[in-house]
Amino acid sequence: MIWTTRPRSDQGGLACIKEGEGPRVLLLHGVGLQADAWAAQVPDLASHFQVIAPDMPGHGHSGHLEGPADLPDYSDAVAQLLDGPTVVAGHSMGAMIALDIAARYPELVAGVAALNAIYRRSDAAKQAVLLRAEKLRSDTGPNPEPTLDRWFGTEPSEARSACEAWLRGADLHGYRTAYEVFAREDGPSDRALMSLKCPALFMTGGLEPNSTPAMSQAMAALAPKGRVMVVEDAAHMMPMTHHDEVTRALLAFATECH
Repeated sequence: MIWTTRPRSDQGGLACIKEGEGPRVLLLHGVGLQADAWAAQVPDLASHFQVIAPDMPGHGHSGHLEGPADLPDYSDAVAQLLDGPTVVAGHSMGAMIALDIAARYPELVAGVAALNAIYRRSDAAKQAVLLRAEKLRSDTGPNPEPTLDRWFGTEPSEARSACEAWLRGADLHGYRTAYEVFAREDGPSDRALMSLKCPALFMTGGLEPNSTPAMSQAMAALAPKGRVMVVEDAAHMMPMTHHDEVTRALLAFATECH
């Protein structure tokens, strides 16, 4: 699988991959990456649905948010892509955004899938992510090696190489702004989870140390229509490292919701 750059179109100021026809599926990537992180999922999903995968504000080919940003600013920027019931799937920070959209725009969300989502980090994990955010503020440019080692281990792979290129090429202001939001957040509120009216899939990797299976299980227990899926031998970047499993799960979920 090669994660090549797919053509973009401008949708409300966001650069988006847009393929297929039919009911909509929206795919949201994580910090420092871009919409092509979903390249393994787009073709199969686009054979059944209209798939929209935006570059997050300040990432890829999308412009920046204006002024200081918080999570609802990212959610609002993305939610304007929705013009009817849509299955919204997000990975990592994209999962934060997806869950926020589902809670705040329930009439526009037919189902929400949160992949590798955080929920109530441990004190050690909070300290680690805040330290990474602080270091990123002082860096002249991100050193992706520690991040890539956490995500993929040290063995080379096409997925690791693609992420390295995106991280090294990331807009520094956009990266810093998004990572600080990611570091400050601690997952959706219990009230937001309990308010979800749509089906909610919480999916993560069994080897994921930061967005753990226990976190997904806790969120699914609070969501009225929540369910959990754990890919036992996957870690953080499972949409790329375990793309077949993720594609099958999202295709089945979107078909059920639509």
